[in-house]
Amino acid sequence: MKSLTRAAITSVGHYVPEHVVDNHYFEGFLETNDQWIRERTGIVERRFLKEGATSDMAVEAVNLCLERRGISAEEIECIVMATVTPDMLFPPTASIVQGKIGARNAWGFDIEAACSSFLYALNVGSRLVEAGAHRKVLVVGADKMTSIADFQDRNTCVLFGDGAGAVLLEPSEDESVGLIDFDLHVDASGIPYLYMPAGGSLCPPSIETVTNRKHFVVQEGRTVFKAAVPGMAEAAENMMRRNNLTPDDIRWLVPHQANLRIISATADRMGLPMEKVMVNIDRYGNTTSATLPICLSEWWEKGLLQKGDGVVLVTFGAGYTYGGGYMKWAY
Repeated sequence: MKSLTRAAITSVGHYVPEHVVDNHYFEGFLETNDQWIRERTGIVERRFLKEGATSDMAVEAVNLCLERRGISAEEIECIVMATVTPDMLFPPTASIVQGKIGARNAWGFDIEAACSSFLYALNVGSRLVEAGAHRKVLVVGADKMTSIADFQDRNTCVLFGDGAGAVLLEPSEDESVGLIDFDLHVDASGIPYLYMPAGGSLCPPSIETVTNRKHFVVQEGRTVFKAAVPGMAEAAENMMRRNNLTPDDIRWLVPHQANLRIISATADRMGLPMEKVMVNIDRYGNTTSATLPICLSEWWEKGLLQKGDGVVLVTFGAGYTYGGGYMKWAY
């Protein structure tokens, strides 16, 4: 039997809006302050998209990704779009992005798995390449979280920012690099603790749902925190055990950027110093589907990601969705 071709990330790109919102912004209308937010989350500022939609940010990230690779959008064969804030319920935002960038030879679809959306999408995109179905697959993570954040709830609205990231997947001729392993999970017991009450078929939009503010993120923070710490740590440890990795084998841990304390606890469980952890939550907050690809793009841009680097990705989100991935950086 012919072995599968390993998929590899061959280019990255990201975009964050220009409008910077620091913690002091919230002091004007909520009972909170900069110190309270920093101590509990690690967030100092975040970016808000003042005009436009999720697809507009995605297009910026994708165009940078394609420019860095030196290819045109017409060479893309598939777009896997990870988002919890689609432009519309349908058509899929992947279709909108396809049209805006002119990827006329590509098909695509959306994946919604809360904060784990990008990692799930990366897994799916890699399988398309491994199976030989496609040679150029775009995986995009983008969210305009300000569109579903409740700015009357100090416990949630301070957490989120807007942004987008994209990676290009291609077959790797070098078997020593590429996407190696994924371990993904769902724990439905977490559904009541992080969700958006209305907008779906269970509770369609109505005057009542809008009046009662049911179209915003609802989170029971302490419960989610207590689940996220062991969830992300377990995902990271699984990657290490399954691939016989020691802390010395890992150049970078790329964690979902939800809370600095969760990130630190995960690194501790892996035996990694924070110098080996990608952290930008202080500058962007939680951009949900975009956190992982923004990190990868920024670190590559800074020259901090080198070919052969061992990289572990971990995430945790509503659902509960969580998991890990392991790769050797390819370029």
